[in-house]
Amino acid sequence: MAFMTSKGSFEPTVMFFGLTNLPATFQVIMNELLRNLINMGEVVAFIDDVIVGMEDEEGHDELVAEIIKRLEENNLYVKPEKCKWKVKTIGFLEVVIGPDGIKMEKEKVKGVLD
Repeated sequence: MAFMTSKGSFEPTVMFFGLTNLPATFQVIMNELLRNLINMGEVVAFIDDVIVGMEDEEGHDELVAEIIKRLEENNLYVKPEKCKWKVKTIGFLEVVIGPDGIKMEKEKVKGVLD
């Protein structure tokens, strides 16, 4: 989305706040960029979160490199300090995903059990 001013044409490098359909639009972009990887069942994308789940570490590294390449080719970038690399379990949308399957976060269940 470029816009014109008296100083020339400009294109923002980050998303504007306040655009109502922005999360849905960004989700569509991520789905399109990663469609075949998502269909393989080893990648999940939810807005700006991408989870890669593979048992083979070498294949995992190749898949992560492919995802980063696709993002960069489309002017989308990863902030490494915000990423979690090569973890066995991860919290995602208030559940914990790991080798034992998908479980509720302990803090969420604690209120029900007490």
